[in-house]
Amino acid sequence: MKASDIFEETYSSLTVNKARSGLTILGIVIGIASVIALVAVGQGAQGSIKSSIQSIGSNLIIVVPGASRNLGYGVSSGRGSAQTLTPEDANAISQVDGIAAISPEVSGRYQVVSRGANTNTSIWGVTPAYPDVRNVQVDQGVFVTAADLSAINRVAVIGPTVLQDLFGSKDSTATTDQAIGQTIRIKGTEFKIVGVTKSKGGSGFNNQDNIIYVPLTSAQRYLVGSRAYLTEVDIEAQDEQSMTNVQNSVTNLLLQRHNISDPTQADFNVLNQADIVAAASSVTGTFTVLLGAIAGISLLVGGIGIMNMMLTTVTERTREIGLRKAIGAKKKDISFQFLSESVALTFSGGVVGVIFGWLTAWLITQFSGIVTQVSVSSVALAFGVSAAIGIVFGYYPARRAASLNPIEALRYE
Repeated sequence: MKASDIFEETYSSLTVNKARSGLTILGIVIGIASVIALVAVGQGAQGSIKSSIQSIGSNLIIVVPGASRNLGYGVSSGRGSAQTLTPEDANAISQVDGIAAISPEVSGRYQVVSRGANTNTSIWGVTPAYPDVRNVQVDQGVFVTAADLSAINRVAVIGPTVLQDLFGSKDSTATTDQAIGQTIRIKGTEFKIVGVTKSKGGSGFNNQDNIIYVPLTSAQRYLVGSRAYLTEVDIEAQDEQSMTNVQNSVTNLLLQRHNISDPTQADFNVLNQADIVAAASSVTGTFTVLLGAIAGISLLVGGIGIMNMMLTTVTERTREIGLRKAIGAKKKDISFQFLSESVALTFSGGVVGVIFGWLTAWLITQFSGIVTQVSVSSVALAFGVSAAIGIVFGYYPARRAASLNPIEALRYE
């Protein structure tokens, strides 16, 4: 048979019962659209988390107190409660070769009040080196200075989210001019706002805009009430190549300082930024595969629908098949005809499904704020799967049609 004949026969067969063909295609459309949309959500989350981690600093190494555990997305299970990291440890770490900058810190969540407004947010006691280590930029005003640190000044630098929570309203967005020079009360102590940081983005407890920075010494005196321990030490390596050496050197130094001979019993964690990215990517990658697998179930259902339709079509066209074989049609001609109809159904559903999948991903981003990312690989996967479904689920009906005995087929009522 010529290609033009096959195309004409396929079109004619599928348009005889438009409603049935349309419902069959709809199953594939829903499956393909679901796969693309859900994979886009997973890939978007993966990209968002990667960029969020990479934005916290360059060549970053984080030292946190607490026993070594699976920490997940850059959060220590012991941070805020364990007290095994001291300022003396930070001073010793600063002497390690390959370090460009170091910033010891204490942190906690507190209720913050200003002019009748209040919010619960993270308060970080930091040093002037913090902006370089953690890639923080001041939008207006100044950051914590060495003079603030030595004089234990009660000054604060707030993030954009805190600015809006304390000085904004439902009808208007707060400006930095409204905040700088104002006072806020943290744990009964007044701090003067001297700066506002530029937005870095984030959400939930990882929102880097929902933070207030105060001098380390001020946080130790007025908030923590102790200078004996730190909740974190951030280190910036000189370059990416030296990160592993610095990480190993810091680990060995702290093991020696804490008199620990077995590294598995360490009362601290040294986290490499690259390791955090890899761990987060692994988690989100698994999440993406899970979403794709769930959506793939609907594709399987769509494939069964195609097989059911094609088997019904074979039954309805039994006499036609017998007539074709009687006038010389070969088995491969009959088989190829029905297989082409099956593939045409899935291909049509695949095209429409890709369009609907992309549109769904776009709507999710527009109306829910969830970042989505439709990749070429997911579209190619969708087309590949749709083609495979057409071949796999169309093969049996096509083979059954080709195997019919022409005499029995002509007698079929």
